[in-house]
Amino acid sequence: MTLTHPHRQKQLQKLLQKLGLSENSPVQWQLLDLALTHPTISPAANYEQLEFVGDAVVRLAAAELLLETYPDCQVGEFAAIRSVLVSDRALAKIADSYGWDRYLLVANSAAADTAGLESRLADSLEAVLAALYLSTHTLELVRPWLDSHFKQLATEIRTDPARQNYKAALQEWTQAHYKALPVYRVKETTQVHDDAQRFTAEVLLEGRRLGQGKGRSIKAAQQAAAQEAFLSLHQASHPDFEP
Repeated sequence: MTLTHPHRQKQLQKLLQKLGLSENSPVQWQLLDLALTHPTISPAANYEQLEFVGDAVVRLAAAELLLETYPDCQVGEFAAIRSVLVSDRALAKIADSYGWDRYLLVANSAAADTAGLESRLADSLEAVLAALYLSTHTLELVRPWLDSHFKQLATEIRTDPARQNYKAALQEWTQAHYKALPVYRVKETTQVHDDAQRFTAEVLLEGRRLGQGKGRSIKAAQQAAAQEAFLSLHQASHPDFEP
């Protein structure tokens, strides 16, 4: 069954095409529409319940992929890698690669909240995963396009000493060497395009700047700053390391 609004139907079909799925796929269009509706549009009909289901779907998809790709891995390593794969940061990055903002219905007031962008993208992606899963009660509409993202990220994680969580890794390093926590300072650049990296963060330790980074959200900018700092410190301690 198609949606009653032809424009929205075409919009969602275009998203499916971006995901590499046929518009003739057995998708429940009402669920997909709901999965891309923010609570600010409708307090009752929004993606929150689907997001709850999608949280389980994305974990299952990640678990299947890891078991198939790395059959000799220990369970502890599986858990560590999966925790990064299903994090808001990773999911938001995947969503952003498809221009998710174009398909997500959200009130202007919420859209202006750039600090909440990462959560909106991650939550709605989980909801879409739920809509696709519930359309067939299998992962046949999920894994064909999600696997490539997870495979690439899993490879990066396995060779990354920080496991892609640079804020946590940097904090662990500063506590071990200085018994102190890093401090982040964030500035917002006004009058930039929606897709610009509008936040700039720097991370300091005892007044000394360790790194700087930019991002579309405060969290992303802080992670970028922490990444620069951690890789620089790790490189100094391990000259043979190549990030």
